[in-house]
Amino acid sequence: MSTLLDSLGQHPRRWLLLLALVCAGMFAYGAYLQHVVGLQPCPMCVVQRYALMGVGLLALLTAAFAQRAVHLTGLVAVVLMAGFGSFTAARQSWLQWYPPEFVTCGRDFYGMIASFPLERLLPMLFSGSGDCAKVDWSFLGLTIANWSFLVFTGMALLALAVFVALLRRRVH
Repeated sequence: MSTLLDSLGQHPRRWLLLLALVCAGMFAYGAYLQHVVGLQPCPMCVVQRYALMGVGLLALLTAAFAQRAVHLTGLVAVVLMAGFGSFTAARQSWLQWYPPEFVTCGRDFYGMIASFPLERLLPMLFSGSGDCAKVDWSFLGLTIANWSFLVFTGMALLALAVFVALLRRRVH
């Protein structure tokens, strides 16, 4: 375990760029599902896209600097943003497992975020109209929300591990 942490702490910029690349890939796959497969994102899916974009941009901005303090601060921000995405995906997964009697993806918190300015600038990527409890797609028995939860959680854990590795590197 110690050698893994040492490896993570030696090249934080590489790991941050990997996170940004994962975000770009997920974003592209979401666009593919929407525009090629024809799945319409729900408001919670749109919020997850914002979180994904946030993680990717934070990772890129953090990787652009060489200072350790910037890396530590940026990694905390990445963990928080990925945690928010993970929370949203977990909430959507819960709604899919226990669907409510009535559609609940209206003008609540997720509906308000779904109407941020980016929806007006890039409507084909940030507009949602589906039911958050509906399962339109699955792979290996997991829905998009389940996969999103796993990826966001993985990104948060990776960023946390790099953070810990950077802290340990200073101590030793």
